[in-house]
Parts: sequence; C-alpha cells; structure tokens
Amino acid sequence: MPALASDLRRTLENTVVKARDLAERGARDALTALAVGASEPFASMSEEERKLRNRLRARGRQLGDQRDPQKGTQSIERLVREMAYEHWHRMLFARFLAENQLLIEPSSGVSISLDECEELAAEEGTDLWGLAAQFAQDMLPEIFRTDDPVLALRLPLEIRQQLQALVAGLEAEVFTASDSLGWTYQFWQTKRKKEVNDSGVKIGADELSPVTQLFTEDYMVDFLLDNTLGAWHAGKMLAANPELASTAQTEDDLRQVVALPGCTWSYLRFVKSDEGTWAPAAGTFEGWPRTAAELTCLDPCMGSGHFVVAMFERLVALRQAEGEQLEAAAVAAVIEGNLFGLEIDPRCTQIAAFNLALAAWRRVGHCKLPAMNLACSGLAPNAREADWLAIAGDNERLRNGMERLYRLFQKASVLGSLINPRADEGDLLVAGFQELQPLLEQVVVQETQDDIAHEMAVAAHGLAKAAQILAGQFTLVSTNVPYLGRGKQVDSMLAYCENAHAEAKADLATCFIERCLKFCGSTGSTAVVSPQNWLFLTSYAKLRDAFLKRYQWDMAAKLGPRAFEAIGGEVVNVVLIGLSGCSPCAGHELTGLDAGEEKTPAKKAAFIRTQPPLRVGQSSQLGNPDARLILSPLNRASLLESVAEASHGQGSFDSPRFSVAFWEVNGIQDGWVAQQSTPALIQDYGGCYFLFRWENGEGGLAEMMNAKKEDGYSSGKWKAGVQQWGKLGVLAGQMGELPCTLYLGQSFDENASVVIPHHPSDLPALWAFCTSDEFRPALKEIDQSIKITCKTLVKVPFDLARWKKVAEERYPDGLPKPFSSDPTQWLFNGHPSSSEH
Repeated sequence: MPALASDLRRTLENTVVKARDLAERGARDALTALAVGASEPFASMSEEERKLRNRLRARGRQLGDQRDPQKGTQSIERLVREMAYEHWHRMLFARFLAENQLLIEPSSGVSISLDECEELAAEEGTDLWGLAAQFAQDMLPEIFRTDDPVLALRLPLEIRQQLQALVAGLEAEVFTASDSLGWTYQFWQTKRKKEVNDSGVKIGADELSPVTQLFTEDYMVDFLLDNTLGAWHAGKMLAANPELASTAQTEDDLRQVVALPGCTWSYLRFVKSDEGTWAPAAGTFEGWPRTAAELTCLDPCMGSGHFVVAMFERLVALRQAEGEQLEAAAVAAVIEGNLFGLEIDPRCTQIAAFNLALAAWRRVGHCKLPAMNLACSGLAPNAREADWLAIAGDNERLRNGMERLYRLFQKASVLGSLINPRADEGDLLVAGFQELQPLLEQVVVQETQDDIAHEMAVAAHGLAKAAQILAGQFTLVSTNVPYLGRGKQVDSMLAYCENAHAEAKADLATCFIERCLKFCGSTGSTAVVSPQNWLFLTSYAKLRDAFLKRYQWDMAAKLGPRAFEAIGGEVVNVVLIGLSGCSPCAGHELTGLDAGEEKTPAKKAAFIRTQPPLRVGQSSQLGNPDARLILSPLNRASLLESVAEASHGQGSFDSPRFSVAFWEVNGIQDGWVAQQSTPALIQDYGGCYFLFRWENGEGGLAEMMNAKKEDGYSSGKWKAGVQQWGKLGVLAGQMGELPCTLYLGQSFDENASVVIPHHPSDLPALWAFCTSDEFRPALKEIDQSIKITCKTLVKVPFDLARWKKVAEERYPDGLPKPFSSDPTQWLFNGHPSSSEH
C-alpha cells in the first residue's frame, strides 16, 4: 500500500487537530452534565445516571484523576482526555474498517458498506456513524472495552454531528494508506506537544507521550528488519545452497534469490569476501532459533504499531516459506506466538492493536484473531495498596501476585518499558505472571464488586499481561527509542536511570538501548533507530567502551540530520544500529554506512540501500578517541591535542545588554573590549565586528552571575576562554561548514571555538590544516553533531610535520598580517560590509 500523500497528510492533520478540540470540549460538557467532578450527583438524576456517574468516577480515579477527600470533588482532566480519544477513534476506526471492506454487521457476519450501514441506521432510527462505531466496537473487544463507561456516556448531539462531519469529509485514500494510523496519533498530540515544549516543564507522566512520540520513516523500519530477519533468512538459504554465495554477481541477484512472496528484503545488504563469496552484511545471527516458528519479536516502544506491523508481514512470509500451507494459519500463528509489543501510552497501544488487526484482516479477510501479545507498560495502580490488595480477597496466590504488580508498576506512567521484572526476581517471575492471568480474569467478571474494585481488577489484568512481556526474553527487539536528555526528565525518571542504567543515563534513548539488550539476553539481537550523538560525544565514552567490550556490533547506518520527512531542518540526528547480546569474538567486523552528508530522506534511503558498505574491526574502535564509532579507517597520527588546546567562547545570558556591533557605539568605550565571532566564510581575519561589555570581569555581568549563583545556578560560561586572550591561534565556527579565521587574541563569543598552539611557531601549520578541504571531513568523521564543540576540535588526527611542509609552501613569507594592531581599525577591516558604516 502507498504512503499518505503530503496534501492528504496536511488534511488529516487539520482534521485530527479539530477533532481533538471538539471531542475534549464535548467530553467535558457531558461529564459536567452528569456531575462526575462534583461532590454529589444532581437531585434530578435517575438511578441509571447515578450508577454511570459512579462508574465514570471510578474510571477517572484509575486513570489518575484525584479526589479531594474533604470536599468530595474529583478532577476530570484525565477522564476528559480518555473519553474524547475513545469516542473519536471508535468513529475513525469504523471508517478505516468500512473503506477496507471490513466493517462487519454482527447479526449476518458479513461486511457492509457505508451506504448499507446508513440504510440500516435509518431503519433503526439512529445515525450512520453511531451505528458504524458500535459495529467497530463489537469487532474490536481488545481495543474498546465493552464495559467501558466513557463509551456508555454519549457526547452532546452537536459535538457528535461535527465529529461525524469531520470523519466523513476525509478522502477515502486516507484510510487505505499504509501510514495513516501512525500519523493519526501524531496529529492527535500536535497541540499537546507544543504546549509542553513551550512550557519548559520537566517531562513526566502527562508530558512523556506527546514529547517523545516520533513517526518512524518506512525506510528506517525496512532497513533494520531486512538486515535482521532478512539476514537470518538469507544466511539459512546460503548455507543450504552454498553455490549461490559464490555465483551471484550483485546484491540484487541475491535479494531476488532470497525474496519471499510479499517480502522482497529490498534493504538487505550483502558483502563480498576476498575469496569472492557473498554473505549478509549484518551477519547470519547464528545464536537465533533455526525455525521461524521459534522466533519471538518485540517492539517495546511500539507507538502506533509501525514496527509491529512490519515484523508481522515478514514473520508471516517466513512461516509460510517454512511450510504453513494456509495464509490464515500463518497469520494466526504469528499473532499468537511470534509477535509482542509494549507501549507506555494506553491510547497508542489501542492504535497498534487496531493496526495489527487491520493488517491481518487485509490479508485474510475478517475473522476471529488470537489474543494479541500487545500491552500497555505505562499503567499504574493509582490506588492505595490496601485497596489494591483487597481485590484478592482470601486467595493467597492472587494476593501475592497483586502485591508484586503494585510494587513493580508504581512508577509505570513514567518508566514504561524500562521496568525490568528480572532485575529483582529473575525467571521465577515469568511463571508467576502467567498464573495471575486466569485468576484476574475471574475477578474481572465478578458481579459482586463495586465500581472502584472493578476498575482496579481491569487494570491489574492489564498489568499482569504487561509484566509477562516485560519479564520475557526475545530473539529480536526492534524499535525507535524515545529521545529525552537528563535535563528534561522528572526526578523519578532521573533516579531510576541513575540506578538501573548508570552508564547509559545521559539520555532516555541510551537507557532504552540498554534495556533492549536486556530483553535480548545473550542469544538475541536489537535493532533500533536512535539519536546518533551517543556514538561520538565525550559524555558517552564510558558507555561506548562498555558496549564495545560487552556486545557484538552488527551494523550501523549513520543517517545524520534531515532524516525525517516530517521534521524540517536538522532537529534530529539519527543512526540505525544493530547489536547482539553475545560477546564479540576476536576479529569481529561491523558493517557501516554513512549517509550523513545526504540532504533528504529519499537520498539517505537510496544511499543505505545501494552504496558499498564499510567493514571495520569492532575491537579497533576502542583505540579511537574516546572509543568513538568511526566507520572509515582512521589515520592514527598524533591528535591535534598533542600540539594545541581549544576553548569555547563567552556567553552572557543577556546578549542585547552585553554584546553590540561596533557601529552601535562611538568607539571602544571604557569597560568594552573588542570581540571576535564566527566569520561567514574562511578569511584571514574575519568575524571582527563586535564589542563586549567586560568591565574587567567585575561589572554588570559579574553582578548578574553572582545573583544567579545565590539562586543556586552556577556556570563559568560568562568567562569562558578568557585564559586565551592575548594569544594567537585559529578561531573556528561550530556549525554548518565550520568556517575558520585567524584569532587575534581578543574576547570571542560562544558561537566560536579557538585553537591555540602550544608553540606559536606551529600556528602556520595549524592554519594550513584548518583551511584545507580535509578539516571538516576530519571533524565529521569523529563527531556528527550539528554543533561541533571545542573538545572535538582537538580530537582530530593531525600530522604536524606534514602540515608544516604545506604551510612553508603556502606561506613562504609567513602568515598574513592583521590590518592593524589597533582594535578600532581591525574591527572595520573584519566586517564584510564595513564600507557601509
């Protein structure tokens, strides 16, 4: 199926954003009309309305809405969001089913069109979309609870009509595109994501999903799965037919040989040995099971189910290739035994389940599907422990299980799939959670419970399912990990990562990579989309060192910036990386591709599919500066830090007050110093057009920083680089093409770094290197950050003898002299438009 066209994607976004606002307004009105947040029901309410109010309050409490014990009032914020989501998505899913000829009329068991549904609705005296939504709910009991009180309460009529008009107004193509469901959730979170980002608050339970959800491009998913599941399959085929490995002429030849019906492995890469035989570039995964029936695949951050559905399609093809005669049998077997998913957001869990059901029914028509191994890992008990345990009654086994669930999931709304039952109780816990399931099913159907107990029992059933998956071990774990630095995390997340992922704690992404490897054990593998910075930043040096020694690195495709179609600019810098849980053997080589310089997602996709892969020794990476991942052979001459030091410049926290262009004042007044900044391009003496209010480090800037220190904030940024004043060197930009200029020994700002040679006589060699075509590639080889720091500048290989010779040839009379030693003169000279001033 084709992806959603850009114009239809914009239409879908506008529709979903409007729908969320409408649905939340309608939900709030309906809940308020039923006195759900009030301390008492209205006197005019019927007995049925009072019962529904109580059920809704119980549902809200389980979602985390707080009740005021003194006033008796209760918040309804989470309940509003839940109700809005459920009503809109039940309607939306109905249209997805109808447009795929999968909307089933329950009494006949046959699919009906929207026109037929409208006729039936007229006969029954109801509306089209209300009836279609009810049919969808009947078809999807794993997605829409039949006893869910938020669906028992109707939205106001005018809101329903507006929502129905929105869903009816979407083009039919929206509902048959391959990626529409993923975009649907992204757009549902658009407004909330902006609110959170604009607020600057720490990211906790309420903010985590909208901030970290990111739609993964198809080519990323295909590359990772083709070079794991596809490589495993190809390895078996080549082992059974060794002549193929030596007679094939190209990778395309091999892809055609190993292709399966509906599964072309178009991103599967091969490498050719010196002896002329081909092998999968990522390896053949010898530690994996030998049959597809034994494979277990997990996405622990499944979002809307992109990876889950892509795994499903490949696993069905693999099982059919190994003898599953009927497609329907293969579909059911994969859902029941091969495929697993976890997601912190219960709404995303619903979409993923629907996405999987839709993928299955598109293949084999509507049928009863096995229970899906998809669960929400972000549910929390949200109750007092005594009330939670009371559900078990006198059943000691159930009570023990409920106690373990309570302890395990107390902070689930923040930690999600980071939760690791094995960390505390090991393999015994897996069997324990399996035993809990039938016991909890009995509790859920008990009619003697009150509403609060019923909602807790439903939640406990979901937690037991999640715990069983969280405690599992899997052949392949593949996902797009969430990206969130420590500075934005709430305290509970910080503390957990500090304790459970001490080496990986710098970012939630690296914590998740480590968690994925724990899901794999020693025989499985993980393949993820992740930020690229952990492969080269100094702050991750210990993590890289540990991973290189502990795990086998199979493949890395550096995508760099601009890898996502829907994200403009250079916001996210990513890598596709595959690691296996086993220890690396001596001489192991990893396969690498570097598409960082390609400018669009389409070009990056083509690059990683067609360009020759690089092979580098894993153990040799430990010898790179800070154990950085460097895919090309590194010239291991002495590093630049052996002949020079680097510093970044000053930041004032209030540029309009402390930094001005020289033409804004009459000369350099007392307290002001000349300041050099990044030039627009390489030039001998550039960036010389600023003044900085320094006041010998004792004036207004110092006073402001002392005040900040009293408030608990301390930073040396305001006097960074002062120790380099009076010296000569090279000033380098930190972004873009990294333009350089000669540094004159003045103040320099935070957008620049200066490199000062230990011996002034080495400055010509340093300048020759920094202005050469080799400078930027040398830096990008070891650091693909959007912004290059001064720490990276001195980590590049630098052959002093070679560059001295270059400098002697290039500057026989020495380096060019500045316009004047008087700053008031060279300011004008350095400004590219000085003649205008």
